[in-house]
Amino acid sequence: MEGFPSAESAHLGPLGEEAAEALALVESLPGGARHRCGFSPGWGVRAYDNALDLPLFEAAFCFTCDEVRMRGSAVPPGLATQFFDADAERARALLARFRGAAT
Repeated sequence: MEGFPSAESAHLGPLGEEAAEALALVESLPGGARHRCGFSPGWGVRAYDNALDLPLFEAAFCFTCDEVRMRGSAVPPGLATQFFDADAERARALLARFRGAAT
C-alpha cells in the first residue's frame, strides 16, 4: 500500500522487552496538530500474530508532518490516521529507537 514502508530495516522479534518498550513509546505519544508535508514516512512498525502471515497492524510514522497512519485487521477505522507531537520527548525517544534498530 502506498505510504507505508515496504522494506524491513530491523526485526524486534517476539514481544520481548525491546519490542514491548517500543510499543509503549508508540502508545504514549502525545497528540499533535496536522502539518502538511505530503506524508513521507521513514519508519514503521508491523505486528504479527503467532502465525506470522498477515500483520495485525502496521503503523507508518512521518516525523516531518507529525502523522502516523495505521492499517490492519486490529485497527479500528477511527485510529487509521492520527497526529502526534514529533518534538515531544517520547517521540524523539521512539525515533532514536527506530534509528538504533536500523544500524
